Amino acid sequence: MSSDGLYIQHFSVHGLVRGTSPELGRDADTGGQVKYVLELTKSLADHPEVDRVDLMTRLIVDKTVSKDYSRTPEPLNEKSQIVRIQCGGRKYIRKELLWPHLDEFVDKTLRHIKSVGRVPDIFHGHYPDGGYIARELASIFGAPFIFTGHSMGRHKKNKLLADGMSSEDINRRYHIDFRIDVEERIIKEAEQIITSTSNEIKKQYGLYDNYSTGRYNVIPPGIDIETFYPYYDTQLELRLDDETSKQAHMALMHELHRFWVRPDKPFILALCRPDQRKNIAGLVTAYGKDKDLQAIANLAIFAGIRKNITVMEENERNVLTEMLLLMDRYDLYGKMAIPKKHDFSIEVPELYRLCANSNGVFVNPALVEPFGITLIEAASTGLPIIATKDGGPVDIIRNCENGILIDPTDSDEIATACKKLLVDQDLWKTYSSNGINGVRSHYAWESHCEEYMGVAKKVIRYMPEAELASVKDRKSLAIGHRLTSVKRLLIMDIDNTLVGDSSSLIELLDLLKANQDTISWGVATGRSLEMTLEALKEHEVPMPDIIICSVGTEMFYGPHLTPDRGWQQHLAYKWNPGLIKNELKKTDMVEIQEPESQTRLKISYYIDPEEDPEVVVKVHQTLQAKKIRYNLVHSLGQYLDVLPFRASKAKAVRYLSYKWEFPLPNIMVCGDSGKDEEMLRGDTKGVVVGNYSDELEPLRGLKSTYFSKQEYAAGILDGIRHYRFLE
Repeated sequence: MSSDGLYIQHFSVHGLVRGTSPELGRDADTGGQVKYVLELTKSLADHPEVDRVDLMTRLIVDKTVSKDYSRTPEPLNEKSQIVRIQCGGRKYIRKELLWPHLDEFVDKTLRHIKSVGRVPDIFHGHYPDGGYIARELASIFGAPFIFTGHSMGRHKKNKLLADGMSSEDINRRYHIDFRIDVEERIIKEAEQIITSTSNEIKKQYGLYDNYSTGRYNVIPPGIDIETFYPYYDTQLELRLDDETSKQAHMALMHELHRFWVRPDKPFILALCRPDQRKNIAGLVTAYGKDKDLQAIANLAIFAGIRKNITVMEENERNVLTEMLLLMDRYDLYGKMAIPKKHDFSIEVPELYRLCANSNGVFVNPALVEPFGITLIEAASTGLPIIATKDGGPVDIIRNCENGILIDPTDSDEIATACKKLLVDQDLWKTYSSNGINGVRSHYAWESHCEEYMGVAKKVIRYMPEAELASVKDRKSLAIGHRLTSVKRLLIMDIDNTLVGDSSSLIELLDLLKANQDTISWGVATGRSLEMTLEALKEHEVPMPDIIICSVGTEMFYGPHLTPDRGWQQHLAYKWNPGLIKNELKKTDMVEIQEPESQTRLKISYYIDPEEDPEVVVKVHQTLQAKKIRYNLVHSLGQYLDVLPFRASKAKAVRYLSYKWEFPLPNIMVCGDSGKDEEMLRGDTKGVVVGNYSDELEPLRGLKSTYFSKQEYAAGILDGIRHYRFLE
């Protein structure tokens, strides 16, 4: 923690996130979470112990959405901003399609952190996609990781299965099993998990195998009570100077009155995204089946923002279509309003007040509601609430005593609760007053941020003892701190380059240790990780910062051998090992090696050039005939590795340059044989040690390649002096 205050990064990756007039309800991905993280970010930035808050989200350049989502950074207030990171292309896509691209988000956030020149004190992930990113970055930098789930996958899967959806369809649509696996790891690894209600801990996190390992804190979110002020302020003419509210009031009145024959009646209000889980159909059915309820009140459903239902996502399209069909089935014309759009920042607060002025009620009929931010917004304006008894509303109504809990699957129960509040005016007034007072007592951002800061300071001061003894030790071991602070990188082959002469190896290792604040170093080898570690141990070489192994298909960071998942994702592009195996199996040219020689990104074969001197050429021809993209590595006459076309030691070095922002001239690479040739070419500083193979002769004369007369590690030392690499 800096003496100037905390630096916090929040990750809310999906949906449409902007600081002004957020398009809440536009689709299933742009709902309460967006509003929550925006207000949390701004409120934390106002805290005196906070220096900076970045809200990290996805950069979108798409003609179908506003240009606002391509702007970065977007200031929110003096100490906070939205930072947009591009991943998964530029088009706007739903959250379930983002999973394969999250490692790209991690890599580009590393570049952002390096440009800032300061590592965040806390990485806070929202929803499992943001949690995945925050966890990866926290691991890289040895920093605390905080998680807020908002909704959890296992609970969602159970609900969808209960609704009759098959596991196959659920996974096809939502990638739910992968998400649940990510959530299991997050629960185990997060220093703190922040929930809005105690019910959320039991009903959502309690379904997970790692539930008991989680460290939970209930911190209810806040709302802006200056925006969601009580309805009677308008009646008492306390807000006559608020032109924005007056304009919103008139616009809403005009819109609602277009639908209703009797606009003088109270109305039942629902405000939510067009999502099956929000159970809009359940509310319409309850209203449509009860003639007495129709006689007492009108119905208004604000189900997101829509233009053309036919071009919307399947989930939203189905919800809205069902709503319209139910409206027609029960002949609710003149009684039910279904406006197409609304402005959350301006019109929604006034909408709550309009409903309260009519002595109406607010209904949240969701099948499950992790929290229910709209419930406390409505309560703050004095509007009594009716809500599902599954999830956050249990805590809200217990705290505020301002409404009725219902079974959202029972239409009669919904209708009965509505009539009770609409008819009993004494009860309505009690719940209205209780809601206003209860929100101010339990759901203010100021108190939320005070509790949040208590959690933040706790995780910074007290890391899990099983992991590291102190924050200082943790950060000294964290590779992120090294690779974002040093300016130079040294990568060396192991066999016959780094090792081969003990005395020069000791001298080199002593030099690297003495200059560890300015240079990071690693090895690049064709060996597997296991064989690499054996070689390092045999020659008493300490754990390097970086290990590139398995012919460039794997990359790990020391000292905990953290895999670089971004590199793995990069290599997996258009990699089809099943097709390669099938095509080569049809021939008798190659023999597959033992299972332990295979990896996810490397297929290894034996070949016999004496039996067929053209075998390598024929393998090329076989794969090229099927237009397969690949990289072929032939070594020692009898081994043949088929790799992703992006895989090689040279490309791994370039990837490191991009990811950690090392300019290529600030990277020195050292090798001794033809397998290092590609790595030694290019804009890096290349060093060929004196005991090199004749295969490297073609490199002689290149400006970027130095041929040392010294052998093994002595050649590396000579190269460092030649390039003045440590100066």
